[in-house]
Amino acid sequence: MGRREEMVERVSALMDDKKHIRNIGIVAHIDHGKTTMTDNLIAGAGMMSEELAGKQLVMDFHEDEQKRGITINAANISIVQHYKDADYLINIIDTPGHVDFSGDVTRAMRAVDGAIVVVCAVEGSMPQTETVLRQALKERVRPVLFINKVDRLINELQVTPEEMQKRFAKIITKFNDSVRKMAPPEMRDKWQVRPEDGSVCFGSAYNNWAISVPFMKETGVGFKDIYEMTSSNRQKELAHKIPLYKAILEMVVNHLPNPHDAQKYRMATIWHGDPESKVGKAMANCDEDGPLSMMVTNISIDPHAGDVATCRIFSGRVTKGMKLELVNSVKQNTVQQVGLYMGAERINVDSVSAGNIVAVTGLREAYAGETVCEERIEPFEAMKHFSEPVITKSIEAKNTSDLPKLVEVLRQVAKEDPMIRVEINEETGEHLISGMGELHLEVISDRIRKEKKLEIETSPPIIVYRESVTKVSPEIEGKSPNRHNRFYIIVEPLEDAVYNAMAEGELNERDMKQSKAFAKKLEELGMDKEEAKKPWSMHNKNLFLDCTKGVQYLNETKELLVQGFKEAMDRGPLAQEKVTKVKVKLMDAKLHEDAVHRGPSQTLPAIRRPIYAAMLSAGPVLLEPMQKVFVTVPSEQMGSVTKDLQGRRGQISNMEQDEDNIIISGKAPLAEMFGFAGDIRSATQGKALWSTEYAGYERLPSDLQPKIIRKIRDRKGLKPEPPSARDFME
Repeated sequence: MGRREEMVERVSALMDDKKHIRNIGIVAHIDHGKTTMTDNLIAGAGMMSEELAGKQLVMDFHEDEQKRGITINAANISIVQHYKDADYLINIIDTPGHVDFSGDVTRAMRAVDGAIVVVCAVEGSMPQTETVLRQALKERVRPVLFINKVDRLINELQVTPEEMQKRFAKIITKFNDSVRKMAPPEMRDKWQVRPEDGSVCFGSAYNNWAISVPFMKETGVGFKDIYEMTSSNRQKELAHKIPLYKAILEMVVNHLPNPHDAQKYRMATIWHGDPESKVGKAMANCDEDGPLSMMVTNISIDPHAGDVATCRIFSGRVTKGMKLELVNSVKQNTVQQVGLYMGAERINVDSVSAGNIVAVTGLREAYAGETVCEERIEPFEAMKHFSEPVITKSIEAKNTSDLPKLVEVLRQVAKEDPMIRVEINEETGEHLISGMGELHLEVISDRIRKEKKLEIETSPPIIVYRESVTKVSPEIEGKSPNRHNRFYIIVEPLEDAVYNAMAEGELNERDMKQSKAFAKKLEELGMDKEEAKKPWSMHNKNLFLDCTKGVQYLNETKELLVQGFKEAMDRGPLAQEKVTKVKVKLMDAKLHEDAVHRGPSQTLPAIRRPIYAAMLSAGPVLLEPMQKVFVTVPSEQMGSVTKDLQGRRGQISNMEQDEDNIIISGKAPLAEMFGFAGDIRSATQGKALWSTEYAGYERLPSDLQPKIIRKIRDRKGLKPEPPSARDFME
């Protein structure tokens, strides 16, 4: 029997023993050592050579990950480790650290209960460290801390033991401050990490050793020994005395929750159904004998098996041949195969029970975020991504005969990566693909060429703008083509607090069903009490309100009006970009008594046109995507960095001294950030460390508006000049 088959047997034997399961995510800033650390855990389970651990990077099995030297996709593996007379099943998800792939981190956090946050001892806590920590805490995933690359502190920076301890204290304090700020109130103190209790480990994943305070007592190896052995090049001896996987395993078993305990407090956040129902109790107790309920956290396409859904099972058991309900898609599918992840491989098993992460084929209509169950249940809470697609490329098949294949491949790409938006512009016949950044789109394009075997051509990157308004419009009348129906519309900016709550995922369309609670929330966020009672629809962070009184036949027309509102919000009047942060109020309506005269062809233009006219009368503006920029640079190079950033319309918000370095924080428009990496490298002789983070949309300076609008309209084949309100009022 091979090592993998033996591991599958051991995993299967432990699947129902909830107390001995840990579902963990490995999260960090890019290049802080997540995949290197995961190698050590896999080697500790006997599934790869200990000599190669930290060098082989088993979980980066895609060709482009190996070529670029970064993790692009979250990768799963199930292993068994032995600790204190018991075997533990550890389901691991190794996640990407690059900001362009942060959507994978969000989805992985729904599947796990605990996270190891890896921080580089040399670079310290970075912006993406805080982002991944926030993503974990939002999902009520408990974090612990591994401070990596300690060997580099000793050998490269040649810090003294005292300086080393100071650096550790600084990283731990910053980590705990973030937990205190972002964790649920009842977890803020409980989830603080403390070296003395073993919830912090220190080590070198590349050299395969790690230590924690309890592990020091156990092994007799202290910081003094580590310092001496590392500086005298005896790290192999150190790895033998204090193997990394043992220190990390001790931390995982003692400080991260098992699914039985975690689901008791996680379910209230991720599922809003009745906790007293049969399925509600089964999920809270992680009961494998209850009705099956699971959530799809990822979709990958297998050329032989089709769609492979990665699911976290919250109750029940999934078995081959089961007929399952996809709640949001309102479809039924039959499970073809049930499998366990072993890195690049998927091994089929008979069934997998609650509290585990499973690979399922046969769920053809599923997507990441879908609720899958035996009996229809309230869907799981949608996953809240912290950024959105901001860059677009147009994509074409080199050979016209490949056009049908391109459409199919783009459909697959959008399914595999929910952070990719695919749009076919029917007027120009263009295929547009939008993503989180240049690297994101570059990776997707490469995979289409290599993995999907399709020759394509792509345009240079195009920035994705948004349209909005700055003031209240007058009331605008919209008439249906037959003149029998009239709608009266006012458009105004959406309150900042309401918009921010939508962006944070605290308000969503599903909540609108609980109309009283939703109205109360809107009111608390500063909306007028009467208006707060009247939301009809939410779309692209815009709100549609019914402010009418006693209009006949309005309810019969509601569905079409909401559709018209959504269409208008998907393509604004200035440049056909998406609309955001707008409140559309239906003030009054006059409707024909005969339903035949108020069908889609009459109602849709009659609602869209006055929305456009009102927007164009309400100080219409373009919003541009912004990036937070963080640069750590030696003091003498500071001027070069600030000059470069300000030359890109950037604003410096903070500068702080960190030993010999200056940490510069600022914000700059994404449109100005092309080529930043090369410029900053040459300006600082390669001494700058930098990272960026999505920072939402802000108003484009008024002197640039006409030029950018014209450029977008020209690209889309529209008349160069945007329409006026009068064009929609005829």
